[in-house]
Amino acid sequence: MRGSILILLLSVCAHGQGTAPALPDAPVAKPVPIDIDTPADKRVLGVLPNYRTSNPVSVYQPITAKQKLIIGAKDSFDYPLLFLGGALAGLDQLNGSDPSYGQGMRGFAQRYAADYGDQMFGNLMTEGFMPALLHQDPRYFRMSTGSIGKRTLHALSNTFVTHDDSGKLDFNYSEWLGNSVAVAISQSYHFDDRNARSASEKLVEQCGLDALTAVLKEF
Repeated sequence: MRGSILILLLSVCAHGQGTAPALPDAPVAKPVPIDIDTPADKRVLGVLPNYRTSNPVSVYQPITAKQKLIIGAKDSFDYPLLFLGGALAGLDQLNGSDPSYGQGMRGFAQRYAADYGDQMFGNLMTEGFMPALLHQDPRYFRMSTGSIGKRTLHALSNTFVTHDDSGKLDFNYSEWLGNSVAVAISQSYHFDDRNARSASEKLVEQCGLDALTAVLKEF
């Protein structure tokens, strides 16, 4: 009797082992493709305005003159620039820049207005008015993938190369002419630096700063 029960139990176990459902296969991780048409983050490091930056697009779409002016206005009047203007004014106060402004609160206020004006006019001209007049695209299209070196070169090249409204690459006249106009305007309130050499240095400095900013936007 015990032998019969033992044989019965063994047969049930053997039958169960033969028909047990297989465990489901572990899910295989699939690479997540980059959504190249997703808008880029509108703030560099979560602070500085970044409305002109776009991720790569599958199909190039030009933007209107109104949209270009909106990009320039957003990058010019976003609230972080108020703090940036204050920081630059503080540094200029310590360094004694624009000595005709003097010191004290009055000197700081004048430096604040001047430094904020430099940023504002530069953004409006290079991102809004000049692209609209010259039919160029003010946006910076991130590379998003590739080696650090290639992405850095891509970011730096944006100072010299941009798209026109047809999508073709062109020299970035908007960057250089826009900053030239901004520098010319700035000389009306920077009373101590009204000469060609100073204007040329400020132009190169501003375009260089835009190039370094593009590197931050890329990464």
